[in-house]
Amino acid sequence: MRNLLLTIGCMCLFFVAAAQNSREQWVSLFNGRDLKGWKQLNGKAKYEVKDGAIVGTTVSDEPNSFLATEKNYTDFILELEFMVDPSMNSGIQFRSESRADYMNGRVHGYQMEIDPSKRSWSGGIYDEARRLWLYSLEYNEKGKSAFKNNQWNHYRIECLGKTVRTFVNGIPTAHLEDSMLTSGFIALQVHSIGKNDLPGKQIKWRNIRIQSTNLLPKKAEPIFIVNLNPNSLSAEEKAQGVRLLWNGIDTKGWRGAHKDKFPEKGWQIQNGVLSVLPGGGGESTNGGDIVTEEEFSAFELQFEFRITSGANSGVKYFVTENEQSSGSAIGLEYQVLDDEKHPDAKMGVVGNRTMASLYDLIPSLKMDQAKRKPGEWNKGMIRVYPDNRIEHFLNGYKVVEYQRGTPIYYALVARSKYANWKDFGMAPKGHILLQDHGDAVDYRSIKVRSMK
Repeated sequence: MRNLLLTIGCMCLFFVAAAQNSREQWVSLFNGRDLKGWKQLNGKAKYEVKDGAIVGTTVSDEPNSFLATEKNYTDFILELEFMVDPSMNSGIQFRSESRADYMNGRVHGYQMEIDPSKRSWSGGIYDEARRLWLYSLEYNEKGKSAFKNNQWNHYRIECLGKTVRTFVNGIPTAHLEDSMLTSGFIALQVHSIGKNDLPGKQIKWRNIRIQSTNLLPKKAEPIFIVNLNPNSLSAEEKAQGVRLLWNGIDTKGWRGAHKDKFPEKGWQIQNGVLSVLPGGGGESTNGGDIVTEEEFSAFELQFEFRITSGANSGVKYFVTENEQSSGSAIGLEYQVLDDEKHPDAKMGVVGNRTMASLYDLIPSLKMDQAKRKPGEWNKGMIRVYPDNRIEHFLNGYKVVEYQRGTPIYYALVARSKYANWKDFGMAPKGHILLQDHGDAVDYRSIKVRSMK
């Protein structure tokens, strides 16, 4: 009987393994001998096969170079290994294109970042020659430690419909929900270097394989999700406690600051966008600010915004409405501003009234890569931790970091326009506010979750 049970057990394991193998239909994209099935696009970096690996070598004064698959892929799981010179930058393109009608054939599309620098954004998702950073590793601090310098690293990319997930050495690094593009080639990037830069730096790729049928996503610890589908929540976001703070349809959950109902003028809801209407540039003189009916303490607030040329607005938090003001309601403010054309950007101290700053207190880091032009959507985020640490994010960059209630915080308040407001910004909870500063500004995808 014992031998019979052992035989049955072995047969079960065999059939389970066989079923698993039948589902995981891996296809090799690199035969280990030559570059059959690949084509080079854009720059003239050198690609060759050595010791069973594809080797990419930098060439001075050349644009980004890409070794692309001749075949396009829609839904797939891609795995590969690479080793990169620690002083290089590179990436794996996927769902990417090269068209004559777009920037003269420049490769554009999603890229899983290879970043051996101290920034440690390996595994993030960059939108090459298009929307720039979609998912930086500032959203996922734990993921920063997954990449190993001077070693072979394992990358995994899952593209299933609108969902894109990346893994570095088995650790989840990015989770993106986006429907902009669903098909394209895969490509190995050798980043450009200047004419005075030392050429000859190398990156090697091997064991490149793909699945395009019977796809099974990897079970992994949940991480922060960037959802670029307007006013929507994925099932994974809901499971993490994320909810819409504005439903994209009506004024439910919002009212005018110091009022019991939503303003009758100055605001507009159209096509899933909540807009401040132009009103001459005055502070809270048209429709007035709007606030959430709900109050928040420790929270993570996500929002997308789009400014017009010369516009001014802001997202405030810990607004109590206890203070009376001739202008906007009082609270800590994430500045929303056209830094190039609005005069407020030149006021204050050391730039503490520029885009994404803690208004009149702390300037945002000067990162030109984080800014978008007027008319383009920006992704903002405010994180408030239970210990009163607070962070501002702009398009994937962490641009402000501080802690309420510290001596430094009180010193900053003392030299600001809020010096005479008792306990400014120190309320244990408060409303979230969108500011009417008399300029046309759009908001959408306003989401919140508790950080407790």
